[in-house]
Amino acid sequence: MHTALPSSRQRNLLLLVGILLIATTLRVTFTGAAPLLDTIRADYGLTTAQTGLLTTLPLLAFGLISPLAAGVARRIGIERSLFAALLLICLGIAVRSLPSPALLFIGTAVIGSGIALGNVLLPGLIKRDFSGHVARITGAYSLTMGAAAALGSALVVPLALSGFGWHGALLALMAFPLLALIAWLPQWRSPPAVQITGARSLHDKGIWRSALAWQVTLFLGINSLVYYVIIGWLPAILISRGYSEAQAGSLHGLLQLATAAPGLLIPLILHKLRDQRGIAILVALMCAIGAVGYWLLPEQAVLWTLIFGFGSGATMILGLTFIGLRAGSAHQAAALSGMAQSVGYLLAACGPPLMGKIHDASGDWRIPLAAVAVISLLMAVFGGLAGRDREIASR
Repeated sequence: MHTALPSSRQRNLLLLVGILLIATTLRVTFTGAAPLLDTIRADYGLTTAQTGLLTTLPLLAFGLISPLAAGVARRIGIERSLFAALLLICLGIAVRSLPSPALLFIGTAVIGSGIALGNVLLPGLIKRDFSGHVARITGAYSLTMGAAAALGSALVVPLALSGFGWHGALLALMAFPLLALIAWLPQWRSPPAVQITGARSLHDKGIWRSALAWQVTLFLGINSLVYYVIIGWLPAILISRGYSEAQAGSLHGLLQLATAAPGLLIPLILHKLRDQRGIAILVALMCAIGAVGYWLLPEQAVLWTLIFGFGSGATMILGLTFIGLRAGSAHQAAALSGMAQSVGYLLAACGPPLMGKIHDASGDWRIPLAAVAVISLLMAVFGGLAGRDREIASR
């Protein structure tokens, strides 16, 4: 009896470390390319719209692969599915780094497919194995994800300028999934745990008819839209306002660090709140304020970066936590996660290329930033609805 407890604690510790290391790969391998987009565009002679496709492709992959992720986990187990996700990310990084414009886009799509699996399956895994600590674990992996993304954004430009070139700088990002693969090996070898979902739960269409499920989905999806517009175009926005490439890269890293910061605070607040309407509305409004600030007072970009980053990061944590809080079981959490991330990322995929086209047509970033502010107000409305203390009815 006394020998089982340490073993259980050790497994939970290894599982938690693995979750956090997987989280480091779910943003940095994608957003780490943003500070180099202008260099990549100049090297390959890409248009603004083609360059925006590098931001859109992973989002399309998120939307298309997300509904399939729970089914993959049901067939081969969630642990092995996450291992496969890490292998896909490594493969995508390798292909993207080869000297070919076509392989740049193919590798980016493969990275997006791997990230999609991780995005969907981690909330279900947390609901299954840490059901009493959903907000805290979600906050921890969100913090880790943002910190890794900030580190990647801060390092890629210096690496590219130090002789590695942008190809070598992007290849260096493989260090994150490789470390996660090593840490996840004990989960690959361990006996499969109870599945997070079953066939009946997965294919139950009832969740798509739930108003609350749609409110959670749109809250998370609109946040993804405004986040990926800003994260994808912020360096270009800042450079157009007189910032150097290095300064823009540093602020891009600061944005991701600010996005990670709520992981320290939000779980502590959520632990005391049964109703999350007020905080959901507040953090969505921070995104609107940040976008307006970039538009009207770009010289205060550091302030707007902190405000937008904190608001967007807090909104993401709330949205991911809502998946666990509003679902009645791990099965339902997996279905809601697939729905929210599929719809949300397909919605988000429209953002970067659309804003790029608006920029090309208007010649500046004022209209895209105003649009982000208005969309953030809509996010606040859905946050107020999704934040009510209730669960999705079982079907």
